[in-house]
Amino acid sequence: MVKINLICIGCPMGCPLTIEKEGSNILRVTGNTCPRGDAYARKELTNPTRIVTSTVAVEGSDVVRVSVKTREDIPKDMIFACVKALKNVRLKAPVHIGDVVLENVAGTGVDVVATREVYSLSDPG
Repeated sequence: MVKINLICIGCPMGCPLTIEKEGSNILRVTGNTCPRGDAYARKELTNPTRIVTSTVAVEGSDVVRVSVKTREDIPKDMIFACVKALKNVRLKAPVHIGDVVLENVAGTGVDVVATREVYSLSDPG
């Protein structure tokens, strides 16, 4: 049996988790104070995923970059491919919260969306 220690990121508590694992079977999760900790530990050891946040360039505004994020979590091993795909994205102002910046990023089936409003120089908002 193997014991693995993690810090839960499922809620603000940041519980120290201990996972007991034998082979690919998760036998027990302890240390969590809410059900999210158990779910997080099991997912983290079998299929880890993350929301990716970044910025992309904006033209035609006094704001030169806009914050973006994946609409849903993506496989953890696809994070660098996602960031690389965003590297050359250029948007034209105006940009609205929720606008799709990049569809199906890195073949994940998940869109990247804008997370703030950016007004054009001709429409200062």
